[in-house]
Amino acid sequence: MADFRRLPNLTALRAFEAAARHQNFSRAADEIHVTHGAISHQVRALEAELGVQLFTRAGKRIALTEHGQQFAIALRRSLLDIAIATDVVKAATGHRRLTISSLSSFAARWLSPRLGNFIEQFPDIEVRLQSSTYLTDFAREDVDVAIRFGQGNYPGLAEEWVMDDYYYPVASPHFNGGKLPATPQDLVRSALLRCDLEPWMPWFKAANVALPEPTAGIIFQDSTMLVRAAIDGQGIALTRHGMVSSDVASGALVRLFDVTVKCPSSYYFVCPPASLQKSQVKAFRDWLFCEVAKWKAADSGQLHPSAAAAPP
Repeated sequence: MADFRRLPNLTALRAFEAAARHQNFSRAADEIHVTHGAISHQVRALEAELGVQLFTRAGKRIALTEHGQQFAIALRRSLLDIAIATDVVKAATGHRRLTISSLSSFAARWLSPRLGNFIEQFPDIEVRLQSSTYLTDFAREDVDVAIRFGQGNYPGLAEEWVMDDYYYPVASPHFNGGKLPATPQDLVRSALLRCDLEPWMPWFKAANVALPEPTAGIIFQDSTMLVRAAIDGQGIALTRHGMVSSDVASGALVRLFDVTVKCPSSYYFVCPPASLQKSQVKAFRDWLFCEVAKWKAADSGQLHPSAAAAPP
């Protein structure tokens, strides 16, 4: 049986974890609302109790030692387990909160318009949707689940493939006075819009057209802004199907040609394994996969059937 009397002072552990994460005593002090001196004192007391040096110090600069790095990883994992257990207990009393992190474009264009349905089904769950282009650090952030757009393989986390996505060009029906390009080669005379890190070249190759990668015009950092620019008639955009399928269905955008290119990244449902114990996480996971299935079934042939197939 574990002897919990051997545990270091919990205040010192919290101070060390914050200092290790920030690599800075002052920022750690700001986070937990104490003085710089208090953080330094707690860390030194912890080092004395453990009998090892956790940080190297050079003036105001600090860096984790090898022992410090190992201890910080183990401590962060334990604190995350405590936070999750706390949420589970709170849920048992009737209070349920769900924090979702998602790529900004997916949150705005696909997830957010559907979340009202989730809230109707689960009115007792308080939902917070965070949009970010950065990967969620579950050990540091108050997030239950994330929808990630990537390659999968997230060590230490539970993950499930949700769906793939596909690129194709779209334009406003009013672009160029309604005279839209008839063939992919006609794109050479059009203003081509694109997002950062989402080049046109793979689609050009699939369409068998010898066009160079566009270098003029705006490079958008977010797909939501790219779609808005296309709807406003600023040019022809290379977009993901998940971002524009509703606009194509409504007629706000017109899909050009029948060529699609599979995105190198896919959408994944990701969370710490312990979070799967939370009833609100289970509810959201089941709802999400149900919504994806309904969306694919209602897609009305906008995309070829292979878009609904899971990767091998």
